[in-house]
Amino acid sequence: MDTKLTIKLDNDVISRAKKYAQRRKTSLSKMIESYLDFVTKSDSDDIEITPLVKSLSGVISLPGDYDYKKERTEYLIRKYS
Repeated sequence: MDTKLTIKLDNDVISRAKKYAQRRKTSLSKMIESYLDFVTKSDSDDIEITPLVKSLSGVISLPGDYDYKKERTEYLIRKYS
C-alpha cells in the first residue's frame, strides 16, 4: 500500500534530482523509495555501498589469481615511460 509523504528539501537539490530521474526514465518518488528501501534493509555497520555500486557488482569477471596491484603497476610504467 502506498502512502503519501511530504518532505522539505532544498530547491536546487530537487531540481537536480528531477533531471537525474528523468534521464533515467524513472520517477523521483521511485528513486527515493529505492534508496530508502536499500538503506533500511542494510544490517551491516560496515562501509556503506551505494545503490550504483551495488548494481555494478559482478559486471566484470576476473580470474581468481588476478593481481590488480601488478596490473596497475605495469599500466603506470607503460603510461609514464
